[in-house]
Amino acid sequence: MLDICSCGWRQLANAAGEHPQFRCSEKELTSCSLQVLDPAGSPARTLLAWLADRGCPMDFLLHCLRKMDNKEALQFLTTTVSEQIRITVQPQSQQASLGSRVVLTCRASGPPGLSYQWFKGKEEILNETGSLPELVLCPLGPAHQGYYICRINNGGQCLFSTWAHVRLVHSAGSSPGCSSLFPGSVSGLQISQQPQTQAASEGDVLVMKCKAEANPPPQYEWYHNKMPIPQQKACSLKIPCVTTEHRGEYRCKVFNLYHEAWSDTATVTIGPSSVTDASWVEVDRGLESQEVQRSKTRVGINPVQQMACPPPAAKNFYATDKVALLIGNMNYLHHTQLTAPISDVHELTNLLRQMDFKVVSLLDLNWQEMNSAVTEFLLLLDKGVYGLLYFAGHGYENYGNSFMVPIDAPDSYTSAHCLCVQRILTRMQEKKTGLNVFLLDMCRKRNPNDDLIVQPGTLKVTANIVFGYATCVDAEAYEVKREDVSNGIFISFLKKRVCEDEKVTVMLDRVAEDMGRCAITRGRQALELRSNLSERRSLTDRIQPSDSSASDSARNLQWAVAHVLPESRCLHFDCGVKVQLGFAAEFSNIMVIYTRILEKPAEIDSCCAQLTDFPQEMDIDLKKSNQETLFEAGCLLLIKEEVPSPEAQSLYTRIRNLQRLKRDLTFTVCLHYTYSNMDEEVQERLPVTVGKPLVSKLNLHEPRTSRSCSAYSYSSLDSFNYPECSSFTSVDSAVNTWPYHGQTGSAVSPSNSLTSPRSANVPEETDSPGIFDSPQPLTSSKSLPHCQVNEINYKFSDMYNFHSF
Repeated sequence: MLDICSCGWRQLANAAGEHPQFRCSEKELTSCSLQVLDPAGSPARTLLAWLADRGCPMDFLLHCLRKMDNKEALQFLTTTVSEQIRITVQPQSQQASLGSRVVLTCRASGPPGLSYQWFKGKEEILNETGSLPELVLCPLGPAHQGYYICRINNGGQCLFSTWAHVRLVHSAGSSPGCSSLFPGSVSGLQISQQPQTQAASEGDVLVMKCKAEANPPPQYEWYHNKMPIPQQKACSLKIPCVTTEHRGEYRCKVFNLYHEAWSDTATVTIGPSSVTDASWVEVDRGLESQEVQRSKTRVGINPVQQMACPPPAAKNFYATDKVALLIGNMNYLHHTQLTAPISDVHELTNLLRQMDFKVVSLLDLNWQEMNSAVTEFLLLLDKGVYGLLYFAGHGYENYGNSFMVPIDAPDSYTSAHCLCVQRILTRMQEKKTGLNVFLLDMCRKRNPNDDLIVQPGTLKVTANIVFGYATCVDAEAYEVKREDVSNGIFISFLKKRVCEDEKVTVMLDRVAEDMGRCAITRGRQALELRSNLSERRSLTDRIQPSDSSASDSARNLQWAVAHVLPESRCLHFDCGVKVQLGFAAEFSNIMVIYTRILEKPAEIDSCCAQLTDFPQEMDIDLKKSNQETLFEAGCLLLIKEEVPSPEAQSLYTRIRNLQRLKRDLTFTVCLHYTYSNMDEEVQERLPVTVGKPLVSKLNLHEPRTSRSCSAYSYSSLDSFNYPECSSFTSVDSAVNTWPYHGQTGSAVSPSNSLTSPRSANVPEETDSPGIFDSPQPLTSSKSLPHCQVNEINYKFSDMYNFHSF
């Protein structure tokens, strides 16, 4: 009925496209239309399958059909829905002590005569509650541990619930963090000596110890930043010569045949070496000349102590502030979708924060949002400030100019649809910055659809510009897809070196050398460095604020505006339940909201607080909302392995693209609870308004009328309130490229705009639909190891292009 009527599948696609999550690209619509060539094909069925894969709820589909006024399809679906089985209450995983009472609840709606069957693994439970909506496990014993699922059927159809895991809590005799597979059969495992937090200098010997008592004897396995350390299987960890890559968090896993325990986390900080065998010293020979000489020292003696009349120390450079804008575009509307930018931006954000950068990290920006974000970034720059721009996504290079492609760029895009990096550089130079660094993780192949020669304007000779390209001219950049999360080749090597206290160009040279030693990148991708940096400026240089305290304060406030989370709050319901509502930031435009039951009356058996009624324009994966873990909620990078308390589990909802929020964020907290003497579930609802969180305050969706003023009103800064700390960590606590002008093509005059004037990217017709392959699925949750990039066995089949056009 959707294939042949006037209110058919194309109208449904247009109606569903109002929600960004369900918007179909031109390529997908073309693929739908080609289904008519298959005798068994159906454009409508294909479209509905895509909507189902993207988590389109039935209510939204019915809303679209009402908007189309397709009464036939609406009546059919309404009748079908009333006859379908729908699970209204899913069983929840639980932890309880030995001998206690555990109740797993599963309830469903649908046609009359529903029956329930409970299973533990593959075995049906045949006791008196195994065929009821509530499965009672009492008294709880070791045999009850395992995974449970409920099957609901009415003879003609059936539906399975989600799995629920029932576990015994640890006995009082075991150590914290210790789990036992066989209770009471052997003695427990107890950690007697914990590893200690240490501070060391480069070149020192690092020794950490962890001792435990157990029967059978324990085994040991050391971890650095959550990654196992090869060949370290003893109770003592020894690193003979530490470098900056050895800093971070260390833990030891202790285990035997029956038990497993984790040590406390020990943090290791690595400072500069205090002992050296040679040093470079800058000798001041007057105002007009300088000489650099090398002074020999004896091993083990500080050079300053050795020299009777030492020359002045080498000049220390500093920044008046350090600001970084990181953009990762993945979910392109008309081009191949990428998977690596989310992890690349996240890892670089954390590394830059360690070096005291003010970082704004944004994912999936359209043309207008990228322009506005760059404008806000430029407002944070001033004299002496270090500015860094990182971009991961599709891109191209024409006539010496690099262009970053937004997610809404049409199939046959040109410079008018993209942002010119060299234009951003000219505007950065106007701010008299101390250092300008561009890290471009994108392709640099030529765009055959663009024959314009963009003239970004005359660059000043400032000797402070560094361009780090992930690949060479007319070459592609790749990403490595691992079992968990993808990484770009560039970031996989850069993250090992970026925190080194070296001149920026020296650090990038070492990254290039590391990439050159990797067999899989040789001949395919090589870092290219262009710089005119004349001073030894490093990303690790310390910050020394300028004398202009007013300018510093305004910059700090402007940056803080984009990183304010709503305050955590307690909600009191009429039934006596108290719910905590908390917030965490994954990126500057992605927020996680969680609910946690703090208190409940004794007469209430079970309860949970779910979020609902979000504004329709919000980008929320409804299929992954209100999940028990961050991983299930789609949060790949802000991960907690376990909820803090077994008695007070949390539900998580991830909100994306906050930059498109045009008004205060409102939603409803719906409390579902059941009294111990009642079978029916009760609901209470409380509306919540949290204002405009994180980057949404900057209104990046609005055009900038002036390049010197933000869309955010600063008249309210005097009343600016900082929220209480969330239980999570927020996003921030934290040779010159001269354009080459060819002999062909038409010139474009310089402009203050980053691109040609336009309001938004409108998809255009293309002569070559279907060029790209289907996007690869993004998996979770860890990134590539920091210390073993060279040891990774790359396979070319694991690599995917950042296709540029």
